[in-house]
Amino acid sequence: MTAGGNRGHERSAIPPNFVRMSDEITPFRIDVPQADLDDLHRRIDAWRRPPGVPGAGWDYGVEQGHLDALAAHWRDGFDWRARERALNRLPQYTTDIDGQRVHFVHLRSSEAGAVPLLLTHGWPSTFADFADMVAPLAEPSAHGAPGAVPLHVVVPSVPGFGFSGPTRETGWSTRRVARAWEELMRRLGYGRYLAHGGDLGAIVSSELGRLSPDRVLGVHLNAVVAPPDWSAEDPLAGLSEEDAAAVYAGADEWERRSGYAAVQSTRPHTLAYALNDSPVGMLAWNLEWFVDYDPARGVQTPVDRDALLTDASVFWFTATSGSAARHYKEAGEEFLGGPVSGVPTAVAVFPGDGAVRGLVERSNKVVRWTEFDRGGHFAALQAPDLLTGDIRAFAAEVAA
Repeated sequence: MTAGGNRGHERSAIPPNFVRMSDEITPFRIDVPQADLDDLHRRIDAWRRPPGVPGAGWDYGVEQGHLDALAAHWRDGFDWRARERALNRLPQYTTDIDGQRVHFVHLRSSEAGAVPLLLTHGWPSTFADFADMVAPLAEPSAHGAPGAVPLHVVVPSVPGFGFSGPTRETGWSTRRVARAWEELMRRLGYGRYLAHGGDLGAIVSSELGRLSPDRVLGVHLNAVVAPPDWSAEDPLAGLSEEDAAAVYAGADEWERRSGYAAVQSTRPHTLAYALNDSPVGMLAWNLEWFVDYDPARGVQTPVDRDALLTDASVFWFTATSGSAARHYKEAGEEFLGGPVSGVPTAVAVFPGDGAVRGLVERSNKVVRWTEFDRGGHFAALQAPDLLTGDIRAFAAEVAA
């Protein structure tokens, strides 16, 4: 089955408050002014360190020695211009959708029978997390995978993140992002397509399947957000003893790590002032999830520090840390999922994910469940080969 063109497939209804703007698509290149780079370095140099507490380690938050070393590398070792050139090798564009600029990568495969694929990042990630996966997915024969399904790859920056720029109004829920993705794929001429996402992107991708079950061939997820509804009379109803035990273990871990989410889901603007003023403070905040906490007990593959700093730099140069954090408040109950769309869904589970199949199946038609022994929450950075392979395998199953 090929997926290009609309071929009579109807888009789901556009809500009455959806802002219809020009369909124009404009080429885009990243070009950070040198003055902004100099200002970043000046601010890192002026970092006002808090007094350290001997022996605190990671128990009270990001360990200061780790942060100090990473900030020093950001200042003197990390080469933004090299990363900028590498990202600019990807074909990038912008368009206006529902009153918001949307930045995206769009690489069409040169191979026959290609299927469109939409990749959505999470928090505190950016489109750059997928940079090394785009060409292998689009041109599998040139990247050691002859016979794999070739894919036309679309990687947007979620509104409020990176080069899509800060959102200028409230209301950008995951459902609204999914509606914007419907429109983006229409503008690109794709009638049916696959959707992948991790973390926040997993919520958006699942929601896209609910909005457009006639257009979404399949949904592929990692870092699935699927908590139980603890307000329900029996939140673990129907789960096996093993799954229930996993839920309680995950809830215990979340209790220790959820401070950042509590702030972002209730008072994101109070936080935004600090994130937009101090690059080292912003970096520390992002490390709350990028680092697998105490390395002595961590189970995830470490994220390359230059990849981590690429995301941090994109947030800093675009002043989008605050608007990205706001998504936690705007998603609200969407974190709990929704009705099963009927769209075939694959779930890739990496170390540290804690996904429980019984919970995921409450909101998704799971047809493929694969567990890996390396990688982590940021699989596109920690195990891109495994994530690429699983997306290819799923594409072969649903697009045959």
